Amino acid sequence: MLPLAERLRPKNLNQYIGQKHLVGDGAILNQMIKNGNITSFILWGPPGVGKTTLARIIAHTLERPFYTLSAVTSGVKEVRDIIDKAKRANNLANNALFKEEHPSNAILFIDEIHRLSPIVEEYLYSAMEDFKIDIVLDKGPSARSIQIELAPFTLIGATTRSGLLTSPLRARFGITCHLEYYDAKVLNRIVKRSSAILGISIDDDAATELALRSRGTPRIANALLRRVRDFAMVKGEGHIDLEITRMALGALN
Repeated sequence: MLPLAERLRPKNLNQYIGQKHLVGDGAILNQMIKNGNITSFILWGPPGVGKTTLARIIAHTLERPFYTLSAVTSGVKEVRDIIDKAKRANNLANNALFKEEHPSNAILFIDEIHRLSPIVEEYLYSAMEDFKIDIVLDKGPSARSIQIELAPFTLIGATTRSGLLTSPLRARFGITCHLEYYDAKVLNRIVKRSSAILGISIDDDAATELALRSRGTPRIANALLRRVRDFAMVKGEGHIDLEITRMALGALN
């Protein structure tokens, strides 16, 4: 059984609600996905608006291997290991899909990319541009450099603070995509979708009440829905109406 948060996460663009300026008909990311030609890009926006989810959907839609790192904890070794795994998974030597007309290179997702250490950032420059990494072995007079060839990959960076990205790093991405807060109407749809996955019925006005109290963020909406569901199981016979919603939210302050 998947964790609850994972079960609520959309798996494809048909399930993904909102951000039409990015994934709606004719939008830039939608066109890139349809063409199968995704360039490295930045997703930026407040926490909980779907940056990681969107990156996963892109990888799933294009049927590419997906690897994720956190810039907060990742060092040089972690970056090298994850790209090496992508290289083995792609199997460049034997995979006939690695032709220009059938790109299937892996997607590497780095969360909070603005917090990368300068050393790791330097490694990414050559990795993104030339698919190579120069590794320095030993120290002093005996130091030597070896070059590691990498499989082609696409880097998707996510950040909540795009202003902290360094200019050299920002310049190496094709585009920057801003994810916006969600309005109540869109959050209402997200709440209803999540309640269906949870197997609990909810009135439209109750879903709207939850949407209005979610600060424009799907993550908060889903978290509140789970708490309200617990109240409904005890006091509402498993159905969420406006009265139960307000009672639960009041109890939660």
